[in-house]
Parts: sequence; structure tokens; C-alpha cells
Amino acid sequence: MHRKFHFWKFAGPMPEAACTVGIGTPQAAVGFAFGTQDNFSGGESGGFGVRRPLRFLAHRLELDEGQVAELAAILSELKTERAQAAVEERRSLTAYADAIAAEAFDEAAVTEAGRRREHSAGEVQAAVSKALRRIHGLLRPEQRSRFAYLLRTGAITI
Repeated sequence: MHRKFHFWKFAGPMPEAACTVGIGTPQAAVGFAFGTQDNFSGGESGGFGVRRPLRFLAHRLELDEGQVAELAAILSELKTERAQAAVEERRSLTAYADAIAAEAFDEAAVTEAGRRREHSAGEVQAAVSKALRRIHGLLRPEQRSRFAYLLRTGAITI
């Protein structure tokens, strides 16, 4: 290992800038479970889990243990909803591919796949709204203002 980079091995946690939190496209950041992007397959952003965004927010917002536990539950629910949306996205793509590959175009199957995709997007949006409501109630006023700042600057995305 080159001498200049030896310190990385023992550097500890990643710097703040590397711990962006967000969902969706790479331009929208990576990792936080709020995604309301049109494409919520997560292909561009990769997996994120709950740990890193939780640690990032716990540090930046100075959360106590009770708040961290509640925020972990909120993030976990959003992650589950987003995973379900990704499943629906793959199913709709399969239906579209089947319609193209068939001898006769199946308009009903394509329409139904589109409806499922729209319904799934609505479910994600409802989960985001619920999570934001719960986070608002969880945070103290100064923590809410820091959270809002993180949203505005793009450190976390919705």
C-alpha cells in the first residue's frame, strides 16, 4: 500500500461528504429511504440498508437513544415499502417484455402493468408522507431545522 494512503486503513468512519443520504438517481444522492423518484428500482443508487443513514442522522441531529430507535423503525418501514415498489417495477417490466415478445400485442396486460406501477408509486408516496409526519413529531425544533437544512442542501433527499 502506498505510504500516502496508509492512513485510510485506520481512518475510521467515512467523512460526512461521503455519507450522503438519499434515494433515487445518483444526482439525488444515495441511501436514505425516502425515495419518491419515478424510477424507484434502485438500480442507480444501489443498496443502502439503514445503518449508515441512521448513523449520519444521529450524528448530525444529535439524536438521543430513543429517537435513534424510532428513526430506525421509520427507515426500516420505508425500506420495505421501497423494496416492494422495486418488485412491482420488475413485474411491470416483465409484462411489457411479454407483450412485445408475443405474436399479438396484449393491450390489457400492458394497461394492468401500468396500473400496478402507478399504484406502487402511490404507496411509496403515502409511506413517505407518513414517515415525514412521524419524523416531524420525533424531532425537537432545533433538530427539525437541521433536518430541513440537510434536505435543502441535498445531503438527504426525499
